Amino acid sequence: MGNMAYKRLAGVCIMALLAFGLAGCTGGGGMVPVTESQGNMAQQGSVELKKNAEAVAGSSGGSEDGKTEKDSVIVVMGPNSEPESGFDPAFGWGAGEHVHEPLIQSTLTVTTKDLKIDYDLATDIKVSEDGLTWTVTIRDGVIFSDNSPLTAADVAFTYNMLRDTSSVNDFTMLKEAKALDDTTVEFTLNRPYSIWPYTMAITGVVPEHAYGPDYGSMPVGSGRYILKQWDKGQQAIFEANPDYYGEAPKMKKVTILFMDEDAAYAAALSGQVDVSYTSAAFSEQPIDGYELFSCDTVDNRGFNLPAVPSGEINENGVPLGNDFTCDLQVRRAVNMALDRDELIAHVLNGHGTAAYSVCDKMPWYQPQSETNYDPDRAAELLEESGWIPGRDGNREKDGVRAEFGLLYPVGDSVRQALAEETANQLADFGIRVNVEGVGWDTAYDRAQSTPLMWGWGAHTPMELYNIYHTSASGGYAEYSPYANGQVDTYMEEALACADTEASYELWKKAQWDGVTGITQDGDVPWIWLVNIDHLYWVKSGLRIAEQKLHPHGHGWSVVNNVDQWTWE
Repeated sequence: MGNMAYKRLAGVCIMALLAFGLAGCTGGGGMVPVTESQGNMAQQGSVELKKNAEAVAGSSGGSEDGKTEKDSVIVVMGPNSEPESGFDPAFGWGAGEHVHEPLIQSTLTVTTKDLKIDYDLATDIKVSEDGLTWTVTIRDGVIFSDNSPLTAADVAFTYNMLRDTSSVNDFTMLKEAKALDDTTVEFTLNRPYSIWPYTMAITGVVPEHAYGPDYGSMPVGSGRYILKQWDKGQQAIFEANPDYYGEAPKMKKVTILFMDEDAAYAAALSGQVDVSYTSAAFSEQPIDGYELFSCDTVDNRGFNLPAVPSGEINENGVPLGNDFTCDLQVRRAVNMALDRDELIAHVLNGHGTAAYSVCDKMPWYQPQSETNYDPDRAAELLEESGWIPGRDGNREKDGVRAEFGLLYPVGDSVRQALAEETANQLADFGIRVNVEGVGWDTAYDRAQSTPLMWGWGAHTPMELYNIYHTSASGGYAEYSPYANGQVDTYMEEALACADTEASYELWKKAQWDGVTGITQDGDVPWIWLVNIDHLYWVKSGLRIAEQKLHPHGHGWSVVNNVDQWTWE
């Protein structure tokens, strides 16, 4: 499209913003009145669309008459989905908080729809009895996008490089990767790590001969797509790799636009994009020619409850503990007092599911984690533990008030709304919750003594380990003071297990073994509230392939299987 089309797109989007008066979440989780949000959103949308309209116009998926080519697609993601350091596995591409399949690079393994392990580059995997040596046979005849062969030496180089330089993934378990021949790579680990195949599923293989400081902006890979163009801050354009060893992608061109939420919605209103991420706040504003597409997730929200009394400090001088939440009966009462269905209805407009753990619906989820909403029993637990209502209705015990702060990251309206709705619900039980927005520069330290509304969720049991296992540097878990030796033992045994799928039962035992664990009947050091549905506006006629359970991060996961999408 030319300048006239550019102006038309920007104008249509801005007019749409003004006409529709998009709604957003208030601090209390309700909808912002239209008249309150129009001006600000129109201004924001104008800035974003002027920045991105040219990118939309230049993509092959759209044309001036609004028709879409049958083998291309335009997808809008949030600005945070753009990889700051480019498409380099060493700096988080395919890994980190937004775990996804890296598209440009091949991985040794992949996760299936039920989140178990299958092969990609790998054709066979063997592990030694002690769990310290993994031998992987890879496909022969695979070539990179520069026509050079992919060999086991490239795999070994990738993993050794990531071990030494990765800023995102933990590769401390890897001692050395070694190419035994062109199609066999041997991984020697420092410690048993049964879930190594899950690390292999998100680690894109790079070519040793073409890797350097500029790799992230000009990546060479062997995956389904080739990066043809990256306009930082605006778009990334991918084209199907003609030499891909697997089934040829049905979508030959994929354009990713990076826009904030308001501009993304306006771009869909204009009809110039095919898929656009959105949130529950926008879900009640239908768009002609689009359908709302919802993806189930393990993108959960919940808060930690420091499980030890105040008075300690860690090795960095950070205060630990909380004199109210250290009471086990309090933690159990809070878990039973929260009505998750109300949270989903009020904050997420119904677009979510109740969360009871950090790994709901995963193969290693412990069903005993589920906790029924039981306000009567919650009140009884508080009474039994000596927390009696005072004159102002706030419970007290031995001079300590039933009160705690609840932090949320500034700028995250959903977590703020969840925190405030949590405070509203617990007030009915005589528990005062003081909600406060904080920056991430202080949030991690403050969470050691004050609960924080977190977001978690990944396609690996390591998420459990990272949250609940005692830290190597101290006597408690890393993100909130808590320790249980038996829970630690089960997770260590799970990692030491020679069979990945057999380890699932040990991960379940770490959650609850019938006697102890981290569930409601155990120590319950974290309260899990909701799994947030990932929502997208999808143009009529586009068929998105069946999605796996999405992890934390509303971004690249939706295009994991974009090669299988089709137009009617």
